[in-house]
Amino acid sequence: MPVRNEERHLAESVRHVLGQEYPGELELVLAVGPSADRTEELARELAAAHPRVTVVANPSGKIPAALNAAVRAARHAVIARVDGHAMLPPGYLTTAVTALIETGAADVGGVMAAEGVTAFQQAVAWGMTSKAGVGSAAFHTGGGAGPTDSVYLGVYRREAIEQAGGYDEGMLRAEDWDLNYRIRARGGQIWFTPELRVTYRPRASVRTLGAQYFHYGRWRRVVIREHPETASFRYLAPPAAAGLIAFGLAAGAAGLAAIAAGAPAGVGWLAAGLVIPVTYLAGITAVGTVLARRLPAGVRIRVPLVLGVMHICWGTGFLTSPRKLHRSGEADTRVRSEQKKAEGAAAVGGE
Repeated sequence: MPVRNEERHLAESVRHVLGQEYPGELELVLAVGPSADRTEELARELAAAHPRVTVVANPSGKIPAALNAAVRAARHAVIARVDGHAMLPPGYLTTAVTALIETGAADVGGVMAAEGVTAFQQAVAWGMTSKAGVGSAAFHTGGGAGPTDSVYLGVYRREAIEQAGGYDEGMLRAEDWDLNYRIRARGGQIWFTPELRVTYRPRASVRTLGAQYFHYGRWRRVVIREHPETASFRYLAPPAAAGLIAFGLAAGAAGLAAIAAGAPAGVGWLAAGLVIPVTYLAGITAVGTVLARRLPAGVRIRVPLVLGVMHICWGTGFLTSPRKLHRSGEADTRVRSEQKKAEGAAAVGGE
């Protein structure tokens, strides 16, 4: 479990892990990054109170570095990734390891079951589990069991992680997807199991949601640069929408300015560009009215805002992603070297 600034949710997340009725040995490794709250102190208190909890340092604060440190410190043959704000449901580990055995997969995982507390979080949760918000990804919207490209969190065979070179510490987002890509490239299978539903608490404000999706977009551009075959409508629609809306707003503003200045009528036609953002706004409002009609009114009225933030911030991040964001290969080489030196590791033992 990589943790940083997770004081609010850490104890509850740990409780959901240690409460698993798993028939084999189980340990929980907390990889703690520099935090602005009591996360590190709380992690050490939890380790002192529970023999199955171990704390390791993650000085960089980066998630993939935390995951590699945790894997090196762990002892068993199966690695279950858990987030510091995720809550494993009863039977999660047993169901996952059973699926590993029955399918022969290298990694199994399920649904990122977003659930909000406040009205805004509930609107975000709806967006994160709707095709209107995130497209057709099974780990967001659900679906039947079967092979897939990636899954939420993931329960891995340790050998699959090691053979793929571990997590690329240069991938500050999409690190799971990147690892699963390398596992698949080696012939391993990633398996989606809908019964594995992990509760996820969405961001609580427009600012934090926008930042989250902006970075998602930036790193998805990295993935598509390095693996062009993964490009799809789902990933290209948000940047297309963001680009068209920016064009429409710029053209519309220029047209209105020209009209105000008394420019020739032909220039004033640029104001028609405002049709693009107005049409988009009408579209997401219609979605909020129709598809989310079963939500409470206070949640439903926030859905258009949430969809707009998710789409536009993701698209803007994608369009502005710099080429130097990730230097392919360097971090992966370092991780591979470290993994070769590592001895026994895992978070869940015994198949």
